[in-house]
Amino acid sequence: MQPQEHRKTPARLALRLAFPSGWGWYVRLALLAALDAVIIPFLIQLLRDGQYVFFASVAVGVLLINIVSLVERAYPARYLLPGLLFMAAMVVYPMLYNIYVSFTNYGTGNILSMEQVIRQLEAQTYAPPDAPRYRYEVFENARGEMTLLLAAPDGELLVSVGQQVVPLRDVWGPEAVGLEDDPDFRLDVVVDDAGNIVQIGDARRLERRDVLQRLRSLQELRLEMDGVVLQMADASTFRELRPRYTYVRSENVLIDNQTGVVYTPKDGFFTSPDGERLLPGFRVTVGFANYVRLLTNPAISGPFFKIFTWTFVWAGASVLLTFTMGLGLALILNHPHMKLKGLYRSLLIIPYAVPGFIGALVWRGLFNTEFGQVNRIVQALFDTTIPWLQDPFWAKVAVLIVNLWLGYPYMMIVSLGALQSISPELYEAAYCDGAKPWQQFRYITLPLLMTSVAPLLISSFAFNFNNFTVIYLVTRGRPPIAGAITPAGATDILISYTYRLAFEGGRGADYGLAAAVSMLIFIIVGTITWFNFRFTRALEEVDHSA
Repeated sequence: MQPQEHRKTPARLALRLAFPSGWGWYVRLALLAALDAVIIPFLIQLLRDGQYVFFASVAVGVLLINIVSLVERAYPARYLLPGLLFMAAMVVYPMLYNIYVSFTNYGTGNILSMEQVIRQLEAQTYAPPDAPRYRYEVFENARGEMTLLLAAPDGELLVSVGQQVVPLRDVWGPEAVGLEDDPDFRLDVVVDDAGNIVQIGDARRLERRDVLQRLRSLQELRLEMDGVVLQMADASTFRELRPRYTYVRSENVLIDNQTGVVYTPKDGFFTSPDGERLLPGFRVTVGFANYVRLLTNPAISGPFFKIFTWTFVWAGASVLLTFTMGLGLALILNHPHMKLKGLYRSLLIIPYAVPGFIGALVWRGLFNTEFGQVNRIVQALFDTTIPWLQDPFWAKVAVLIVNLWLGYPYMMIVSLGALQSISPELYEAAYCDGAKPWQQFRYITLPLLMTSVAPLLISSFAFNFNNFTVIYLVTRGRPPIAGAITPAGATDILISYTYRLAFEGGRGADYGLAAAVSMLIFIIVGTITWFNFRFTRALEEVDHSA
């Protein structure tokens, strides 16, 4: 008996739920029930909409939350689960979706799915030249609901029931058969002594002048009758409209019922044999077309490589300038004979305390060519002005100055901390050996400083590589590059170029191309991060060896 009990014990433990041990259990159970009550209708709606991937992701997430909350053995996972779920939702899913978009033609004109486009096209109608016309009378009840009485060309009377038009004899009179979905439906019709219908149900016939006041509402009416649409043609008649397009699913073609032209799906559009495209288009996968277009189309690749090069120059120059200025100020503030160090440190750190976007907008105003304070000083000193935001070269100088202002306090703080960790005994020994201040800096300060600061410099390079804020708030990527067919500017870096491709294109958004550029950024930043980790570990090994 003992071996059998021993075998059952682990299985029983594996499935054992957390046993109620106090009010906390009931609170947890209530919260889970509330979460499930909110999520389950949402899941049902996702399933109805055909969002199977989204449905599966949410369902798995909720299931895991229930498991780690109820199963005792899964308790340790609850400390990891929130982070993992957020990482999946905020990092993994956007990254995978971005990869997918980069292989599609997703953008303005190709926003919808193929099924949505087919529904839109099939909803279009046209009026054949010989389309029958129907004279009409309008009846309206006290609630403002209108009923139309139409006379067909052959004299048959028709009546509107909701959006549907049926023969009047079907819903009134001794031979009435009702509606298809409601055989008992009948209308009460009142006829005057002259034989004219004056009331249908509780709706009374309107005079002509009252009908004219309701023309706008009548023009918006689209009534259905035996597969055709009736729409107002003029103030006196309605006419039949027929579906313009018919989609033949078995052959995957769209037929124009008016002209007989057959459209086949090609590159995200229904296209006729002579190349005519129907709008809107639909999303399709295009393979590596966006990447090929990015690298081989001269009108795109030319500005792209300029932006690519400038992005490296921008990131490298920003790191070099901010580190040089920050280190210089740190050396001054770290000098033992320096007085009022606290005051100077407080003043120099002000740019770091002000939000970056405010600083960038202030500098944009200062660089204004006509009214900026910078040009007023230049005008007073050199009797000229500089087109800071209009000329490509000076616009690049302007954004570098702004980034220097925003970035040097960080480098100053980092360098100050690193300088204070260097032992003064090293400098005393060097002084006794006759080393000059420059030699002390060259052979003692800089090597020891770089051991702790170099990884931060690499991180700063990666940060400035994607420093969207300064570029967009100061110059918005302008001035534009001449001849570019994409929204490319002289001061654009890859991340701002991606944003403008996606949201500011003159011919509309091009999400597919923007996603391809963002994939390139991801590869570059990933490589920099990998190099940073490798370099950091190498420095740690050198430090341990020392």
